[in-house]
Amino acid sequence: MGSKISGKDLIKLGFPQNNTINIGLNQIQRYRKREKKEAGLQELSAVLSNPSIFQHHGIWGKLAEGLIKPVEVKMQELLKQRAPFSIFGEDVIDEKAKFQLYDALKLPVAVAGALMPDAHSGYGLPIGGVLATHQAVIPYGVGVDIGCRMSMSIFNLPASFIRGKDAMLLNILLEHTKFGMYETHKNKSDHELFYRSEFQDIPLLKSLKDKAYKQLGTSGGGNHFVEFGIIELTHPKPEWKLVAGEYLAVLSHSGSRGLGANIAKHYTYLAKKQCPLPRQVQHLAWLDLNTHDGQEYWLAMNLAGDYAKACHENIHQRIAKALGKRIVVTIENHHNFAWKEMVDGQECIVHRKGATPAGKGILGIIPGSMTAPGYLVEGLGHVGSLNSASHGAGRLYSRADAKSLFTKTAMSKKLADAGVQVIGGSMDESPMAYKDIEKVMSYQKELVTVLGIFKPKFVRMES
Repeated sequence: MGSKISGKDLIKLGFPQNNTINIGLNQIQRYRKREKKEAGLQELSAVLSNPSIFQHHGIWGKLAEGLIKPVEVKMQELLKQRAPFSIFGEDVIDEKAKFQLYDALKLPVAVAGALMPDAHSGYGLPIGGVLATHQAVIPYGVGVDIGCRMSMSIFNLPASFIRGKDAMLLNILLEHTKFGMYETHKNKSDHELFYRSEFQDIPLLKSLKDKAYKQLGTSGGGNHFVEFGIIELTHPKPEWKLVAGEYLAVLSHSGSRGLGANIAKHYTYLAKKQCPLPRQVQHLAWLDLNTHDGQEYWLAMNLAGDYAKACHENIHQRIAKALGKRIVVTIENHHNFAWKEMVDGQECIVHRKGATPAGKGILGIIPGSMTAPGYLVEGLGHVGSLNSASHGAGRLYSRADAKSLFTKTAMSKKLADAGVQVIGGSMDESPMAYKDIEKVMSYQKELVTVLGIFKPKFVRMES
């Protein structure tokens, strides 16, 4: 069995007595455990003989890298000086979130940063934090729910369409949306994404493919939702072929499900091993994009983002089919992602942990809470915000505080006053737990312009 291969066996093959032996044994244990010892040794010998041809191999690429140009592992110290940054809505952001950004700005790879008005503390980067780095990607700067996104589909149906249809619309949400760890659709859908080479070439992704297939078209727990509402378009784009007015719309918020969570966990572990940091910032460990693991994470992250998009497409298609109506236009955007963008004349990796891309002309959606309005926006390309805006209203109270501070009676009254009906939705997602979205929007007038306002009417969340 491959598991019986020892370090002495690798030394006999001619491997240098350094970390490549540990890498080789780890890869054997992880991916070749069931192979006969002789077959495992033959593969290891082939990598040793010609490592360059294995550089991008899913299993042996990391070992080949160790033989050609080993990744330097050394304790990283924070710099004394912060990289340049901007804060929008400083008055409504808690101090802990600010200090999390300040620490991130002292990373040796940091180039610039920004904090959005919905910001609150998180792991690694604060939620609402934006960080540009040089040739480095921080898995926890992206977040656990990779490619979490907003998606809004507008129907050419007037606001009056929903009158008297409460039961029908609530039933569509109940029957055609799935939430949490265990709910999946009875009738599964295929997607071209599952035939991508990443699912075949990267062992971690290969092991997650079946789970991703089962969870396609489903939403996570927490603050994820699917809702019917009314969008008041004040400045519709000509290509939408819609005049200003009020229309029925579906708005969804969710991410890459178990696929993204497992990618985040795996590559955060690798980043922490390769990039030791002081304890208070260990979640900010990064992967060099010029390394095997850095390149692999980048591919996996982008696949997870595309998977999140496919999930939303599936949700909206199911709802449109149940309605028997055609979607006129869909507007969508990622958050919890990293992009290659130009910052101060150099290509950087821009992490948006709970922040909306808001480059000039880029469309996005900034939701409120289950009772507060959401905003359809167009980015103004503000350099100081690193072309970003908030991804929502942001939490005013933590989940634990919300559960202890608010009652079901108070939440029910808030929903009734707003004319909103909810399936599911726990106390930690109470509308009172969130900042005032209108105040948050007032702090980012220089970041985005509003094209429309969405008012939720029928909401589905995890029960």
